Amino acid sequence: MTQTTLFEVNNQLTVFHQWIGSSEPPFPASSMPAFRQVGEKQLPNPVLCMAWSPKRDLIALANTTGELLLHRLASFQRVWSLPPSEYTGKEITALAWRPDGKILAFSLGDTKQVVLCDVEKAEVLHMFPTQSSVTCMNWMEVVEENSVLGSFHNAEDESKLFLPELPTLPKSYSTTSKIFSEEKSDEILNLLGEVRLNILVLGGDAGSVELYAYGMYKIATLGKVAGTCRSLSLSSDLRSLSLITEVQSADSISEICYVQLDTGLLSDCLPEVTRMARKFTHISTLLQYLHLSLTCMCEAWEDILMQMDLRLTKFVQEKNTSTQVQDEFLDLLLWGQSSPELQALLMNQLTVKGLKKLGQSIESSYSSIQKLVISHLQSGSEALLYQLSEVRGMSLWKQKFERLGLDSEAIDGAITAVGSFSLKANELLQVIDKSMKNFKAFFRWLYVAMLRMCDEHVPPELNKMTQKDIAFVADFLSEHFSENEELFDRKGKYFNVERVGQYLKDEDEDLVSPPNTKGNQWLKFLQESTHLKESPLLFPSYPQKSLHFVKRMMESVIELCLQKPAEVIGKSVKQAVFFPLYAVPDNLEKIPRLFQLPSLWNDKKGKMHCVVFCMPEISPSKLYLLRKGTDPNRHVPNSFMSIDLSHYLDSTDDDGVAAHCLDARFYDDEMLTVVLQGSEDQNSRRVLAQVSLASSLSFETEFHWEPSLRLDQQHSTIPCQGLVLGNQWRELENMKAQFVAVNGIRKVACVLSANLRHIRVFEMDVEDEDDEGADSQNASADQEGLETTISSQGPVEENLESEGESRVQEGDMFQKSEELLQSQEAL
Repeated sequence: MTQTTLFEVNNQLTVFHQWIGSSEPPFPASSMPAFRQVGEKQLPNPVLCMAWSPKRDLIALANTTGELLLHRLASFQRVWSLPPSEYTGKEITALAWRPDGKILAFSLGDTKQVVLCDVEKAEVLHMFPTQSSVTCMNWMEVVEENSVLGSFHNAEDESKLFLPELPTLPKSYSTTSKIFSEEKSDEILNLLGEVRLNILVLGGDAGSVELYAYGMYKIATLGKVAGTCRSLSLSSDLRSLSLITEVQSADSISEICYVQLDTGLLSDCLPEVTRMARKFTHISTLLQYLHLSLTCMCEAWEDILMQMDLRLTKFVQEKNTSTQVQDEFLDLLLWGQSSPELQALLMNQLTVKGLKKLGQSIESSYSSIQKLVISHLQSGSEALLYQLSEVRGMSLWKQKFERLGLDSEAIDGAITAVGSFSLKANELLQVIDKSMKNFKAFFRWLYVAMLRMCDEHVPPELNKMTQKDIAFVADFLSEHFSENEELFDRKGKYFNVERVGQYLKDEDEDLVSPPNTKGNQWLKFLQESTHLKESPLLFPSYPQKSLHFVKRMMESVIELCLQKPAEVIGKSVKQAVFFPLYAVPDNLEKIPRLFQLPSLWNDKKGKMHCVVFCMPEISPSKLYLLRKGTDPNRHVPNSFMSIDLSHYLDSTDDDGVAAHCLDARFYDDEMLTVVLQGSEDQNSRRVLAQVSLASSLSFETEFHWEPSLRLDQQHSTIPCQGLVLGNQWRELENMKAQFVAVNGIRKVACVLSANLRHIRVFEMDVEDEDDEGADSQNASADQEGLETTISSQGPVEENLESEGESRVQEGDMFQKSEELLQSQEAL
């Protein structure tokens, strides 16, 4: 190496060291972006809410049409879309991911429902109604470790030792509600997720707050909070719940307030709450399983009904003789003779081939219903009885579970209701068995009679009929062919197929043909016994009611059993903190509610609730930070502070650019991601930046809150810290950026424009060593994605190409600087 080369190296290293020691880089800031853009897209419909997956590089978006979209980080590629449905709703108001990233929850304002969606297949797995329209939601996972929880986790699968695995529902049926797809029937059981407790918190427009364990079982219904919930966050140690509410004051001014609710009962009884919630979630899942099983049975029965309508019902309606159909069939059965009209209808309408096919179809459908009852309804009922019996045992341990509201009497009622449902399912099996025998005997006899009418050969094995077979045929004729008005089909047809179908009709009316219990020795013994007649050990059978009726009764009793713990736990929650922060500016009404500040964050390590917000009418260039301990009685130093962004780019330059914050989100416990806007003369300049809170948390001055005043009325006494961003920022060119969504775990950010349609996606923590190939590859991927979405915007594409080239050049400059350092160390 020559002397000239060493001299040049030393000069460049001196410049590099000077830059490290100063707050100002040696290069123009715009040529050194801190974050790497990996995708950009113009969307056809405005976005109302967006949320990053906690586990994968996926972001969920909901737009104004009610469509739910899932996109990948790379090139913002769409994974799937879930269109709005009249069965779920068309007005999505909030999004939340389950902590394991496998389930996505979204609320619907028009139908007041919450839907749980499978992320892998874009399928609706579960949905439930809410008290009021949900305005915000938060899904958190408990991180507190407890020695008692360990033994519970190990005992989680004990039920598998005593119960058979629930069989998969048949995929040939699609449910009548059209909510669930054909291929997901077995995935109902995947709703349980991990054993570790996670809670979905819902906030409503009427101040209602509900907590759902594992996103399914309502574990607490809190008393109404003042105002409308804007955002909320449950601490991971379950000690408290933070809310941001909008309250109408006495002088008709809307105020943004911070509320902290003490949820100490959940924290103190974490093992008991986890065990109870897990059991009740199992129960909710089994109820869903039984519902789908019964739906499949109804559809199998509809297949039979359709075949009957096409053949036998049409045959009966077209009969033009004066005698009854039943009498003509009886004449054919007893004397072997039929009227010309009956013979013509049998040979022309039904035909030998059609009769054989119809008999096989009916037998197959009956067999399907029978298998569903045995393998699904009975297995699900047994599992339900097992889980309820476990819960009853828990309720008897009053020292542990009485304070959570477990009532053994209510659970006994639920066990009795499940027993009645099992009895009704067993009764249906007996009816199916008898009907199948009658159907087989009838079709076999009619098939032989029609062969004789055609003068065809009758197989010897079919030619023999016993007295029992004749009785089966007579029973079939008396049950299914009648002109008695009480036995008419609902559509007025003269063919009655109510014997099995009456059990599957979702009606409150009594059965048209209840089972004949005459001569039943067991029932006679019970009626004559004084002690057994009213015994609680015997399940009531409800002989006059359908299977659907008994199922609905069972669900209502179990729902009543599940409600009491939610009421008891809800009443234990008390308000611990109430801070009125500031009055709502008039111009915020146009901003979507889910994008409005304040933003909440739960610092798990520090066990604190953090709130970041702005007061643009009071101090537009300041960002405010509020911190409260998850334990309401714990004092947190520097609980109130503000960050001054007046000169965020260069603190030494007299011409520094004043800015105000458009949006701010917690990137992690020690970092904020903000979108800043320049002063009025530079209104078009938007900046994405990372703000470190480490320097802001070192105040020695404490803020003393005046309870009678709002925070904006005493803002001048809040400790303030000036801020210079250094190199942790990037100017967002050709974009009127307004909102941001971040995920510090995945180190990604998504910026949304003011018109809610233009999106850019960034990797926030990219190492400087990234080679040129990766940068150029991402730039080309961005360009390809843009060409498919905004092909008509030529100037924007050119600007993005130039941005990609400048990022490659910047990577080269950093790489050369590092090579210089390495060469100097080698020398």
